[in-house]
Formats: sequence, C-alpha cells, structure tokens
Amino acid sequence: MSIDEAPPTAGATAAPRTGAAKETLEDYTLRFAPRSYRKWGTGTVAVSALGGIAYLADFAIGANIGISYGTVNALWGILVFAVVIFLSGFPLAYYAARYNLDLDLITRGSGFGYYGSVVTNVIFATFTFIFFALEGSIMAQGLELGLGIPPWLGYALSTIIIFPLVMYGMSLLSKLQLWTTPLWLVLMVAPFVYLLIQHPDSIGQFFGYQGETGMGAPSLGAVMLAAGVCLSLIAQIAEQIDYLRFMPPKTPENKRRWWTAMVLAGPGWVVFGAIKQVVGLFLAVYLIANVAGGADVANEPVHQFLEIYNQFLPPWAAIALAVILVVISQIKINVTNAYSGSLAWTNSFTRVTKRYPGRLVFVGVNLLIALVLMEANMFDFLNTILGFYANCGMSWIVVVAVDIAVNKYVLKLSPIQPEFRRGMLYNVNPVGFGSMLVSAGVSILVFFGAFGSGIQPYSPLVAIGLAVVLPPLLAVATKGKYYLRRTDDGIDLPMYDEHGNPSGEVLDCHVCGESIERPDMMACHEHDAYICSLCLSQDKTGEHVLPAQV
Repeated sequence: MSIDEAPPTAGATAAPRTGAAKETLEDYTLRFAPRSYRKWGTGTVAVSALGGIAYLADFAIGANIGISYGTVNALWGILVFAVVIFLSGFPLAYYAARYNLDLDLITRGSGFGYYGSVVTNVIFATFTFIFFALEGSIMAQGLELGLGIPPWLGYALSTIIIFPLVMYGMSLLSKLQLWTTPLWLVLMVAPFVYLLIQHPDSIGQFFGYQGETGMGAPSLGAVMLAAGVCLSLIAQIAEQIDYLRFMPPKTPENKRRWWTAMVLAGPGWVVFGAIKQVVGLFLAVYLIANVAGGADVANEPVHQFLEIYNQFLPPWAAIALAVILVVISQIKINVTNAYSGSLAWTNSFTRVTKRYPGRLVFVGVNLLIALVLMEANMFDFLNTILGFYANCGMSWIVVVAVDIAVNKYVLKLSPIQPEFRRGMLYNVNPVGFGSMLVSAGVSILVFFGAFGSGIQPYSPLVAIGLAVVLPPLLAVATKGKYYLRRTDDGIDLPMYDEHGNPSGEVLDCHVCGESIERPDMMACHEHDAYICSLCLSQDKTGEHVLPAQV
C-alpha cells in the first residue's frame, strides 16, 4: 500500500458513527492499535517517529548547559543523559512496538493500575506543552528575525498553524514527517560542516570553552546539573511510542527490519538528540568567540544558523533559509507535541469522568496552555523549568522500565504480557504508583535544596536510584498481588498469534456495534456478549458485568 493512502479503519459499523467515535477509531486515542489499521511498513513508521525529533530545542539546551557549566561538563552531562534515556527507553519502545500500545496503556499494567496511570498522563501532557511552548518560542524568534513579526503575534501564529495539522492523526502526520525530513537535514547539517571545513580552529575553541563565568573546570556536580536539564527530555520516548505503536506485526520474514526500526525510532532517538545538543553548543561557542554581540544570542537556534549561513550565502538567502529551517523544525515537532498531548489529556479526562468529548477538544487545551507559557517568556528561565520537570519524568519512565525489565522478566511477579483493560486491573497498584511518588517527591525536594546544597545537584541520581530500587522491593513486599484482579477475560479465542503478535481476530461489541480485534475486547457476562475496552471504560453504571475471577 502507498504511504499516500490512508489505512482502513477497524471493520464495519452497525450504525453511523458519531464524530467522537469516528475520531477515536481513526487514531485509536484510548486503545490498542489494531492490526487492520497498521498498514505502514517498518521504515515508514521509523521515519515518521524520527521526524518528530526535528525540534531545535536540543540546540538551545546544549547551548544553555555549555554556557552555564563549560564544554567539558556539558559533554559529560549529555553522555549521562544519552545512556540513561537509551537504557530506560528500550523496554518501553519494545513493548509499544510488540504489543501496539501507547505508553499510558503500558504504564497501567506495569505497576500503576487502571487509575494510577492518570497521574503519569498529566506528567506527559505537561511535557508536551512545555516543549510546545519552547519550540513555539524558537519559531517566534525566527518569524521576528525574518519577517519582523512581534513576538506576541509570533507566539499566536506558531500555535494556530498547528491545530489543523493534528486533526487527522497518524495518517497526515506520517506524510508530513516523510516529506519534510530531507530538506530539514540539509539545512541543519550545512552550517556545522562549513565550520569544520572553513574554520577548523573552532574545534579548539569549543573544547577550551569554560562557560560564561570561566569556572568550567570538570566537576561531578556541574555534570549532574547539566544532565538534569537534558533529562527533562526523557518523556520524549512517549512521543516516539505514539508512532511505534503502529508498527506491523513482527514475523520471521521482517524481524531484522522490525528490530532496526524499533531501536532507531525508539531509544535510538536519543543518539540524534545528543548530537544536536553537541552541535548547538558548538555553534554557540563559535558565536561567543567570533561574532560581535554573539554572546547575547548564542542560545537562540535561529541566530546560530543565521550567523553561519551569512558566511557563505547572500544575506537574503541566509535569512530565508534560517527562517525556513526554524519553521519546518517547529512544525515537525509541534504537530507531534500537540497530537501526543491531546492523547494524554483525553486518556486522563475520559478515565476519570467516563466521558469522551473528542480528542480535538484537548488539542485546543494543550495549545492554549502552551501559548500562555510562551507569552510569559519561558525561554528566560528554561534551565529551571526543565531541571524541575526532569525529576517527574525520570521517576515515571524509569519505574515503568524497571517494572518491565526486572519485575516481569527477572522476578516474574509482573505479568509478561501487558494488560490495560478496565476490570482486569486494580484501580491502583502500589508497586509503580508508590515508587514514582516517592522517587519524584524526594528528588524534587533535593532539587530545591531541602537536604542541603551539597546534594542539590544530584537530584537526577536520586530520582533514578529510587526509581530503580523501589519497584522490585515493593513487588516482592506485595508478592505481585496488585497487578491483576483476574486472569481470564472470558473469551476463549487466543490473545496472540503463532508469532506472539496480538491477534487479528475480530469480534463485535454489543454496545457500540463496532467490529473490534480480540486484544481490545472482553466478555460481558451479563449479556452473554462481548464489549470493547473503550465502551467498558465509559460504563458508569456497572451494567456491563465482567466474568468472574478464574
């Protein structure tokens, strides 16, 4: 099938769909992504997912930590960031691609429970609007520089332009990412290559840079402070997963391509992110050392690229390309931020209220919050915002990763196959939920100096350490009893095919009339029929009685 063709939806309907019902089937906002919808190849999914990391925030983050702590400390901090994110992201990406679930559904069955993962949705939604605001601010800087548009209007334009692009979910996003990636790569790489060839002395300047205070000598505290800012990006794996959940089934014929796509587009995103941070710092140091007034704009990506373009292009072409690069980059990432943020808000709201108002409502909510942050000029206190957020993001992601890697595969106290359906799970599982609250709470106190300035820089280590140790301890203490309420969903058909992929067998939901694939269904004992997980999640009355525990 051509990538220009929209995949079919999951089966026929018994009645005309409402707008909300049609929308949730188009991008599977709240549920397992069925085989009938996943018609993209492994390469298409991988390129689409990696297209979402085109953001320029990495350039600003790399510049900021280098200016604050010097090149050597920044580079070590970036290395710590890359290692932590790759190791924690691998099991999450594998589960998403293998079982076709977003991170919320994975989190439910990995130690948090049906309602326990609501708080992680809020953490993820916060990530999306913080980084939407950051990327929108960078786009506004480009619009001001190239077109003279005042920042307040640039913030509004960079927000409004995104809304129509996220209305159609994965079908449109995959095309947008594929079409824009080649031009983005050329525009981003050209300045860096030019400096390496024409100004080789910039390499020595880069490694010798001591930061704005001149106190950039190697320091573990400075390394951890730099890593803490970078680790605010740890929740990016959830956005990668929003694409990876559409991976095709893994078979003996495609397993090499499948694994390559999963690794590159899953935890592998951090390799590209780390490279961009290093390049951002490199360009910032060049501006500070060689351009009059460069120190004032060294952490602004649009100025980084403009100054280098000006050296080998006419002024009109330099500014045009700088603006084009900024606009393409910000659109590529902010459609993903808006899309993923809307999924997170929708999941939380629907689970708590049992109402599904439609994903587009929460696209608007996410964009509005991001716009407020932009108008408040969040760019000026970026390090503080990201350093604080990192403690929450790390606690969540590392806890889920440890539950999968240790509690499932080593201790075997957590079920190997993920479970996400209401009725199969306890409302709250203390293993993951409790571990995350303790890890995030203690590390935030450390971050704000509650335990003294000596340990303050090490809040990332505190968050990671507690998130690694607590889940196995609590799983052993509770004997794993809070993972599953029951072990049988009342359906005789197997959940997985001969290769271990989620089954493509189709059953009819007696509530909505949709034909839904087996992994997303349960037996309704009262009506001697089947009910899909979405209808079950919106059942307020308890009318749809589940099968008894086996």
